[in-house]
Amino acid sequence: MELFEQLSETIKGQGKRIVFPEGDDPRIQGAAVRLAAEALVEPILLGNEATINEVAAANDFDLQAVKVIDPENYDPTGLQEMINALVKRRNGKTDALTAEKWLKNVNYFGTMLVYMDLADGMVSGATHPTGDTVRPALQIVKTKPGSSRISGAFVMQRGDERYVFADCAINIDLDAQTMAEVAVQSAETAKVFGIDPKVAMLSFSTKGSASAPQVDKVAEATKLARELDPELAIDGELQFDAAFVEAVGASKAPDSKVAGHANVFVFPDLQSGNIGYKIAQRLGGFEAIGPVLQGLAKPISDLSRGANEEDVYKVAIITAAQALN
Repeated sequence: MELFEQLSETIKGQGKRIVFPEGDDPRIQGAAVRLAAEALVEPILLGNEATINEVAAANDFDLQAVKVIDPENYDPTGLQEMINALVKRRNGKTDALTAEKWLKNVNYFGTMLVYMDLADGMVSGATHPTGDTVRPALQIVKTKPGSSRISGAFVMQRGDERYVFADCAINIDLDAQTMAEVAVQSAETAKVFGIDPKVAMLSFSTKGSASAPQVDKVAEATKLARELDPELAIDGELQFDAAFVEAVGASKAPDSKVAGHANVFVFPDLQSGNIGYKIAQRLGGFEAIGPVLQGLAKPISDLSRGANEEDVYKVAIITAAQALN
């Protein structure tokens, strides 16, 4: 089954509520109408209600099955509950006046809906830079237990082949602890996409074939990842060919259960991860789906500002699938 058909079957009828802070954008509205019509998610659009309705009318969108919330005209009792919850969550770092100001920002408002379980996930970034989506998520939703940072993965798909590459979007440099956390996060992402994770910790060395601090980091990260998740199939340090090609894996790492069979690839830094996924995309003909934000306690997804309606639709499906796990 094609990836998004599979994910759609998984989330269909589950009633996952996905909030879209950029509710007056026609790309968002078009995707929301489709998602509601197909019973994949229950969309929530944020923004000025009159403006949202004007955009819908101009594009012939029927929003009857889509919930619209105007943060500027939100129920006063509900708003006060939200302010109180935000102040408490910030643990003295934000007072009530600042919280009220923040909640006039649709990304903060949407993030609070997710935090307070009034929505199951959020999709933003069509008109906002990544920081505007990620910052409220880190301040309010925060990371999962066992994760000190978030990371960004790409699902690489070509025909029946499906792999996870990380971190390709967030952390410029990874120490051993962070790389270990990325490995565990990426395995969880793999499961969302129907992949039984076999994780390769990538390096320019395989099992001590080279000696350098960069190699030591990957070896240490592998050890730490095994401590974080003892059941995880993971090995490193591995060169890409040893991780991917069965004959090379058997030659270079004969005792490894991952070498030659890996489907989740953790890169030692953002530079190599970003280069790697783009080579696979442009030379290998893989579709790069993402970035999928990993490590947050609740699913919040960041769109590219160049996203089209189809991109919004697919990212919402991924976000709803993450909310099931």
